[in-house]
Amino acid sequence: MSYVESNLIPGEKVLYKTRLHWVVLLGPIVAGVFFGLPGLVLLIGSLFKRTGQSSGMAGGGLLFIIIATVCVLLGFLGRNATEMAVTNKRVIIKTGLLRRRTFELLLSKVESIGVDEGLLGRMLGYGTVVVRGTGGTPEPFSRVGHPLEFRRQVQQQVEISEQHKSTGQKVTA
Repeated sequence: MSYVESNLIPGEKVLYKTRLHWVVLLGPIVAGVFFGLPGLVLLIGSLFKRTGQSSGMAGGGLLFIIIATVCVLLGFLGRNATEMAVTNKRVIIKTGLLRRRTFELLLSKVESIGVDEGLLGRMLGYGTVVVRGTGGTPEPFSRVGHPLEFRRQVQQQVEISEQHKSTGQKVTA
């Protein structure tokens, strides 16, 4: 069960979820290729060498492939360890796996939400989302997938929450 789902309050429903964009995997994949290709060359080369030389080459190749695998796995873990959700009551953002950082803000306390997208971010669909609570400091979250949709969902829920508040209705969306 995800962090968001395990920390919902009674009557709260997840309306929108996003996570880090796939672009965060480029660095780990490049590192994986950087270590994996030489490792593969050493392993294949060890098949054609004499017995005394081949064990050292095979060991080195295996070490490089293990390093490559760890790089790629850490990238995927880092991406999957970040959750961002909009509920009918809050904005919830959780980052980190071993060291967790959470940001939870009631919709009634959202002062503004901004999006910063560079040229590449606009083309690929990622950017930085900056959430500011009333009287609080801005909280930036980088390389978020579909940041404009995330902002739209937050703004929509804030508007619905304010409408229900002004009419005295209970929010059940």
